[in-house]
Amino acid sequence: MKFTAFGRAATVRTAMLAGVAAIALPVSVSAQDADELADTQEEVESDGDNIPDAADAGSGNVIVVTATKREQTLQETPVAVSVTSAETIERAQIRDVADLATIVPSLRVSQNQSAFATSYSVRGFGTDGNNIGLEPSVAVFVDGVYRSRAISQISDLPDIQRVEVLRGPQSTLFGKNASAGVISIVTKEPQFDFGGMVEASYGNYDAMVVKGFVTGPVTDSIALSASGGINKRDGFLTNGFNGEDINDRDRWFTRGQLLFDNGGPLRVRVIGDYDKIEERCCGVVNVAPSAELGAIQLLGGQVNDFRDNPDGDVVFTDVDPINEIENYGISGQIDYEFGPITMTSITAYRETHLSANQDVDFTSAPLVSGANIGDASIDTFTQELRFASDFDGPLNFLIGGYYFDERVDTSDSIVFGPAFRPYANLLLQGATGGTQTVDSLEATLSALNGTDYTGQFFAEGQGFFNNIVQDNEAYSIFGNVDFEITDRLVLTLGANYTKDKKQIVTNSTSTDVFSNVDLVASGNRAIFAQGLASQVGTLLGLGRPATQAEIGAFAGANPAAFGQVSAGVQAFADANDGVTPQQAAADGNPATTVGNPLLALTPFQFLPPLQNCPNAVEDCSTNDDDVSYNVRLAYEVTPTLNVYASWATGYKAPSFNLSRDSRPLPADFAALQAQGLAVTNLRPGTRFADAENSEVFELGIKGNWSRAAANLTFFQQSIEDFQANVFTGTSFILANAGKQETFGVEFDGQFYASNELTLSVAMTYLDAKYDSFTNSPVGDLSGEPVAGVPELSAVFGAQYDKEINSKGDRVILRGDFSYQSPVQVVDGLTNFIVTDPATGERDFGPARDAARAFRREVNNLNASLTYAFDMGLELSVWGRNLLDDRYLTTVFPAVAQGQAVSGYPNQPRTYGVAARMRF
Repeated sequence: MKFTAFGRAATVRTAMLAGVAAIALPVSVSAQDADELADTQEEVESDGDNIPDAADAGSGNVIVVTATKREQTLQETPVAVSVTSAETIERAQIRDVADLATIVPSLRVSQNQSAFATSYSVRGFGTDGNNIGLEPSVAVFVDGVYRSRAISQISDLPDIQRVEVLRGPQSTLFGKNASAGVISIVTKEPQFDFGGMVEASYGNYDAMVVKGFVTGPVTDSIALSASGGINKRDGFLTNGFNGEDINDRDRWFTRGQLLFDNGGPLRVRVIGDYDKIEERCCGVVNVAPSAELGAIQLLGGQVNDFRDNPDGDVVFTDVDPINEIENYGISGQIDYEFGPITMTSITAYRETHLSANQDVDFTSAPLVSGANIGDASIDTFTQELRFASDFDGPLNFLIGGYYFDERVDTSDSIVFGPAFRPYANLLLQGATGGTQTVDSLEATLSALNGTDYTGQFFAEGQGFFNNIVQDNEAYSIFGNVDFEITDRLVLTLGANYTKDKKQIVTNSTSTDVFSNVDLVASGNRAIFAQGLASQVGTLLGLGRPATQAEIGAFAGANPAAFGQVSAGVQAFADANDGVTPQQAAADGNPATTVGNPLLALTPFQFLPPLQNCPNAVEDCSTNDDDVSYNVRLAYEVTPTLNVYASWATGYKAPSFNLSRDSRPLPADFAALQAQGLAVTNLRPGTRFADAENSEVFELGIKGNWSRAAANLTFFQQSIEDFQANVFTGTSFILANAGKQETFGVEFDGQFYASNELTLSVAMTYLDAKYDSFTNSPVGDLSGEPVAGVPELSAVFGAQYDKEINSKGDRVILRGDFSYQSPVQVVDGLTNFIVTDPATGERDFGPARDAARAFRREVNNLNASLTYAFDMGLELSVWGRNLLDDRYLTTVFPAVAQGQAVSGYPNQPRTYGVAARMRF
């Protein structure tokens, strides 16, 4: 068996020692080598007596990985990659990608607003999933097919073979949005020997999981496999309003595969899958009150009191958070060998449909009739073609191309409920010291604007209705070259050119009458009327403002003087209508001494209209390209010790803001205003975010010995123009975060203490900060730590696998403990922002200080005990989060509730029993 570079002197036994998260050297494995490895793997799996010692058994079936789009041993893989085997997934009762974070310390998975708002981060880098326009910085692939949104891969896969988590930029091979990392899910191929598995599990919260797969031959050259399952569970939160469960599980899935392999140069694999989710997700608890919550309670609404009952798991909402997600697709992979060169083609078409409704005020008061926060269809076509060499000489290559075509059609809405008008009335009285009510405000603005607004402000049924369609076309050309400078020294060079084009068309309407009132123009009229009455009264020596009759008489008798007075008063009104009275008093400008008191009501314009695009100023399209690079140099110090150094860059294309907060950039906003095209109350914002560009420097040491394996990595990683999605309490602001930088150290290792006992540890240290973020919504955050990223993450694991009788029956005890050091519970760039009434400046409010009191520390213990009969039956007892470690995964400012703070609680202790039959 031939191994180059790291693995040249290795045997299968040494390769299996590498079954931990590893960083390896850039080398190639020939098709013959891969076949030999697979044959050895099957031999080891089919006959436990073929395992010479515990070292061989330590990593189960994780021998071959495809992190570099070639089949290589884990030891040979030229990237930082953590591998989770099928056995670990079964023993740890890992249900979906979100559970992987408990055993991969560099990975964090969060699910907040809805099932589609799932986001992945690697080494502290990841994209907020609350905006469907943002593709993830950590790309997800299933059997080589790119899944452009996290919602398209959160269900179970019963025939999974392994999950590879590639750390750091992977753009030179994966191209499409892999600027922070890749999660690659690999399923088992159909087999030409009949076999399969069926599993049933039952746990607390009435959790029921049934899944299985079967595989076998159709002919000597065609094999099939079919799999499917259901996953149901009651919610661990209770809606105190109607008694319904929240955060439940209700999903099912099916998958079929066909494999053609006659031993010749042609090999074809076709995969079709369908899955559906219909769940109530995600429950929100109040963690810090405000005066506005008192107003809600006055209206009969209820809010949980998290402070007095932190583990009560009761929420109050009058709108169940229903999430419906449907995924399906088909893919075909063709492999053809032209002598020492193998061609691989992967063609795929996928559709994802989702609908999510949520009570955005998270109370039982009928303030909002519902918010359709995600109604979308995503249609995606991808095509990849690559050629990989397997020459005997020192030079080998992999070159290829990738094409991506996707349409996203998304709609969202938010509609006022019957209690919103009285709620707004209470808020208005509080903000004006009791001088204004909704009725009086309607009367005032009706008189100023000559329009009858009676009964129209904050009325039930008014709202915001949004639809955006995005077309995205991209292609990449990539290549990697491995060159053995000497028997011990290998150089890898890689590059990727990506071209990405996007076009959006928006159709947005706000029927919120008050949000469509021009408070600047209304204030101008008020200032003019008051100023004119005052000036005419002074000229007439009345010692008071003149009445309308007196003004009319003065104008008729003194037309020239009246014209001069009117012009002066109008100039004064024009100078004051855009500033608040506090600003006018503070700026010292003699022209602005009054200000516009109506501007204080701007925060009550909850749903201002948007500027639809394309328009005369915005073409609402992007056309961007980039070249990413990769250089690795690896040296084999001894047959058991290796060192390497690498430099890589990554790229993620520009992203559009596909939400109700999609607004023109400041320059476009100014141009629209200058041309008189801006809609009423248009505010500048972010229509799109520029591309992300990442860079990483890595230095590592990798060792493999007879009974131990260890890897140590040092890295400095940064992302320029990180696409940050900032929630302000009423809206999301899309912004480029200048430069986010992380210094880190990763260690992982295994120790085979005996033939039965395997110990493992994986640790990640991260020092994440904003090296530059001068344009954040709240000012300069440069030098500030990145919230939500723990400094230390660690996973400690152990497995005891003991044969207990002559029949070959085994007892398997497995456990893992996941730890994350305390960190402020703030999701990414979520900030708590208020406007200073004196200066108009936006800054952190007291709610952010309250939020800082909530910190997350994770202490998660999982374990399972399995009795495995030699005939294939396995009986297990399992538990996850056995310590019932409860914490808030993130917090955010409560919507339209002043300085109140809300949060998402984590999942409590779960446990159960399982039976699995292999045949």
